[in-house]
Amino acid sequence: MPNYAGSLDRVFQALADETRRAMVQRLIRGPAPVSELARPLEMSLPAVMQHIQVLEACGLVRSEKVGRVRTCRIEPEVLRTAEDWLAEQRTSWEWRLDRLGDYLLDDPGTPEQGNL
Repeated sequence: MPNYAGSLDRVFQALADETRRAMVQRLIRGPAPVSELARPLEMSLPAVMQHIQVLEACGLVRSEKVGRVRTCRIEPEVLRTAEDWLAEQRTSWEWRLDRLGDYLLDDPGTPEQGNL
């Protein structure tokens, strides 16, 4: 099992905020200037920049400034790491639930489905 440790913690902490999730959803469609990311949000530009800094600190977003425009891009590999971890958890829980189902079907103390 890969060791995700602190990097995955930071990703999930960043994604715990609704505003940052909205920014990530927008950036999945392609790069965007900060002004475009800020447009639908009811907050100041400095507040938007703080959210972007959190996304950059965990590696989900990379930005670069050309002239007066700062453009943000998603880092898909970081999203894949989170997705891989979630897939591992899903597989583990599916296996456990299958085992529980088998146990309940084999347990003589469990009422038959037709007798419920």
